[in-house]
Amino acid sequence: MGIFRRKDKAAEVEKPAATEVDTEEVRDVETDAAAGEPVTGTSDDSADDARTDPAVAADENADKLARTPRLNSREVDRSKGPFDRAEVDDLEGRVDFGSIAIVPIAEMELRLDVDESGQEITGLTAIVGESACQMQVFAAPKSSGVWDGIRGEIHDNLLSTGGTAQEMVGELGYELHVRTPATGPDGRTTHSAATFVGVDGPRWFLRAVLSGRAAMEDEAAEQMLEFIRGVVVTRGGEPRAPRELLPLRLPENTEPVREYDEAGEELPNPFDRGPEITEIR
Repeated sequence: MGIFRRKDKAAEVEKPAATEVDTEEVRDVETDAAAGEPVTGTSDDSADDARTDPAVAADENADKLARTPRLNSREVDRSKGPFDRAEVDDLEGRVDFGSIAIVPIAEMELRLDVDESGQEITGLTAIVGESACQMQVFAAPKSSGVWDGIRGEIHDNLLSTGGTAQEMVGELGYELHVRTPATGPDGRTTHSAATFVGVDGPRWFLRAVLSGRAAMEDEAAEQMLEFIRGVVVTRGGEPRAPRELLPLRLPENTEPVREYDEAGEELPNPFDRGPEITEIR
């Protein structure tokens, strides 16, 4: 059963401090406002493993990158997903959010990322255990993709802010493994690990940001990549500017589940229509 929750500090789910999925900590990683904001994060200093340490990653990945032809990201094999709406017969078994339809994972919590006004859904963040995957989908030109350019922008921005970024080859093409520095309450420097995955489809671009254990451990990453492969993107026929965020909406078959504070008062609803917490039945 999937739980859909508005991303709000009052609704955060407590997790072990050493591997906490903090969806606010490294929002300044993204460089292009038109491409939205990523949700990433783990501030555990012990996360210096092969997935996130640029020196180790460079040694292990150099040969693989050298053997990989520098292809346009549009040429990545999508035969096993993610799919365009025209490539599937129907959305049976998926939860439809408009431009993104997903296959829920057992024990998954799905948070709705909303804009500052609280009225527009800007992304979906799936949380499974101590891993998170935030997804957004954007318009792209008909003749070319945008991931190659966006990946370079993220890379340059990370370096300019004192972070690190390592390009690697993954199941869905080129990935960007990043570490973002931050100063903790005690003055120590911590690092947040994240993996940017991008997929160019027909006139759309799907961006996923893996964080928590999924940015540090291969097994956790595999689970989230399988989740991404199950996505179906509905671009729509409207003319849109490149990198324009495609609209998301609440599924039609939802019903409200109320939340209350410690005093028994009902928590405010951020949407004009629809619940703060919604459960698919």
